[in-house]
Amino acid sequence: MLQFYFHPSPNPIKVALLLEELETPFELSSVDTFKGEQHAPAYRKINPNGKVPAIVDDGVTVFDSHAILLYLGAKHEKFVPSAASERAAMLSWLQFVATGLSPFSGQAVHFLHHAPEPLPYARNRYLKEVERHYRVLDEHLATSKYLAGDTYSIADIALWGWANFAGYIFGEKGLTDYPHVKRLVDEISARPAAVRALALKDRLTFKAEFDEETRRALFPQNASLTV
Repeated sequence: MLQFYFHPSPNPIKVALLLEELETPFELSSVDTFKGEQHAPAYRKINPNGKVPAIVDDGVTVFDSHAILLYLGAKHEKFVPSAASERAAMLSWLQFVATGLSPFSGQAVHFLHHAPEPLPYARNRYLKEVERHYRVLDEHLATSKYLAGDTYSIADIALWGWANFAGYIFGEKGLTDYPHVKRLVDEISARPAAVRALALKDRLTFKAEFDEETRRALFPQNASLTV
């Protein structure tokens, strides 16, 4: 059975949604990143980068959320368009999320909420790039039902992973400045697979407190700065 290494954060949630959409059996294994379990030697053999998510599928190991989306989409031949033009669009937007929206969102969350001191330049830099990426997405979705056209694909699943947590960056207004992105995110969130994916966190116990142990686990390269 497929082993899914999981923490209820944006990148693992992308994979959770696809697994639930595929209705393929999997065994859920917690990796509590707030406790530093991602750095355990046994887990580093699965993902040398020490991050979640990762899967082991009949002896095949895949890490990085977008690599997993591509692997599972190709294996099951679902949520990956067959037409050349839609497939090209899916790959383009998938990479747009992978190389732009995801990392800039992660850095925005860090500097807005977790940096030990306020750094106005860093906050502005990452927040403005997140806003720019959402504007690009919103303009595209104004004329396209899904990112790859008329077909719901792993590109939309990838977008939902971070966009569903947009409140961590934009506060109470969430995605209201990007109505076309919000329309798609709301549609995906209403899907039974998304409801099941978000409920996975209730099957496991994770540390919730963001304390010094958590800071060292998530940002070990900064530990020396706090001594």
